Amino acid sequence: MPTADKYGQSIGLWQMTDAPSIPDAIAAIAAGVIPRAVLRFASASARGATLVGDYAPVDGMLTWLDDVKRLELRVSGAWSVVAVGNRAWTTIGLASGWSHNGNDNGDLQYRIVNLFGEDTIMFRGSIARTTWPTSVPQWWVLTSTPLPAAARPTTKRTFLVSCSDTNSDRIALKVDYGADGVISLWGTGASAKPPWVSFNGTFVSL
Repeated sequence: MPTADKYGQSIGLWQMTDAPSIPDAIAAIAAGVIPRAVLRFASASARGATLVGDYAPVDGMLTWLDDVKRLELRVSGAWSVVAVGNRAWTTIGLASGWSHNGNDNGDLQYRIVNLFGEDTIMFRGSIARTTWPTSVPQWWVLTSTPLPAAARPTTKRTFLVSCSDTNSDRIALKVDYGADGVISLWGTGASAKPPWVSFNGTFVSL
C-alpha cells in the first residue's frame, strides 16, 4: 500500500511492492496534493457546492474566490480571509462647489479592501472649495451621487478628516458616511471655511 511522504503531509506514495497501477499511483498523489494547493472557485457558492462529502473542506485548506478576488484559509471549521487581490481606486463624484486635488493631495477616491477578515472602505485624496456662500451652512453633502451598494456601510460611520487652518479656526472636520452611500461633511461655519479638506489615511468598516 502507498507510504506517507517524508514531509509529514500524508501524501500517499506508490511503493515498488504495490501492484503496478499508474492510474492508482497518480490518484494517490493527486488526493494528497490537490487539497493542499490553492483551490480556485468562481465564487463562495461554487466552492460550497464542490467541497462536500469526501471532499469536504478541512482546516488548513486555501481557496481563491475569483468573483471577489479573495484568498481564504479554513480555520476552526470556517473560512477566514487571508488576502485580497488588487483593488483599483475609484474617483468620487463631488457635489457642486467642491473640486478635487485640494492642497495637491490628489482626487478624492475610495477602494474596498479586506482587513483581518472585515470588508473596509479606504479613502485618499483631498477636496477643495474656493468660494463660500454668505451664510455658511454647518454641513454639506459632498457626493454628487451615492456610492454603489457594494461600497456602503451597514450603518452610518463617522470619522475625522484634517483641513487647512487658513480661513478656519479648526484643523479637523467631521465626516458622516451613511448606509445610503452619501458622504457629508460637518463643522463648517462663518469662522471655518478651509480651502481644502484631506481624506488621506481614513478608512471605516462596511
